[in-house]
Amino acid sequence: MLKELLGAKDKKATRDGFGDGLFELGQTNDKVVALCADLAGSLKMNKFIDTYPQRFFQCGVAEANMMGVAAGLATGGYIPFTGTFANFSTGRVFDQIRQSIAYSGKNVKICASHAGVTLGEDGATHQILEDMGMIKMLPGLTVINPCDYRQTKAATLAIAEHHGPVYLRFGRPGWPVFMPENIPFEIGKGILLNEGTDVSVFATGHMVWQSLQAADQLSKAGISCEVINIHTIKPLDDAIILDSVSKTGRVVTAEEHQISGGLGESIASLLARKSPSPMELVGVDDSFGESGKPAELMNKYGLGVSDVVAAIKKVLER
Repeated sequence: MLKELLGAKDKKATRDGFGDGLFELGQTNDKVVALCADLAGSLKMNKFIDTYPQRFFQCGVAEANMMGVAAGLATGGYIPFTGTFANFSTGRVFDQIRQSIAYSGKNVKICASHAGVTLGEDGATHQILEDMGMIKMLPGLTVINPCDYRQTKAATLAIAEHHGPVYLRFGRPGWPVFMPENIPFEIGKGILLNEGTDVSVFATGHMVWQSLQAADQLSKAGISCEVINIHTIKPLDDAIILDSVSKTGRVVTAEEHQISGGLGESIASLLARKSPSPMELVGVDDSFGESGKPAELMNKYGLGVSDVVAAIKKVLER
């Protein structure tokens, strides 16, 4: 399975998966409407807009208002998908999400592109790294962070069928398309990508690919890594995590997000209550980003393949 996954040849941005998923929803569900804060091209929403202009609302650079409009549309029985950068989907509008969407459980899908340092040259002001932590604290709000084009498209389709507020996070750069087409997307269900016996690696978003590469490198040194794709940050798949840890006894988490408040802390909380285990967390360590090439920033901020390898070796020594 590992060799098959790493044999992926195509590259496509996860945001393309969102755009294609939204367009497909437009064809199959006339309750789906789209809203954008002046970034429709960046969010790959143009196919939906061109085909269903009467179901698109351009809100301009007024993200807080967009969330209020989305809440109103949801109250009227529609399924609104909002689109802007992750920074503007969360940090700029947290109050509106909390008060107008989460508190009353509105059926709004908050779709957030250009997350993490892989946004690249736009720099620290746009590279939000704390968004999942902010949003997962809101009661009743589902948080999803898919790993490639194919999974992002599947997630976009799935959240339309899920009743309740959802935060869907994805990225800017072209990224390997490696998830098998025959694996269904289920909200709240992690996916075992590589079986192993020495350490459990729980990864999300772009870090799933990094973790698979790390597992491949370490397999040549006789280290067996179990790699699990945790695409849903909330609700967390407790069962797949505990089952894996009961076998390996050691844990590494990997995310393109602050260590504080992210996937790693959620898993640490679960293990502290259910199965205390040696653990290392790969993520951004209490830092803002900066302008640069996505791959260079991933390496600088501790998100490279070598960083996952180092964390695995460290946890194995504990």
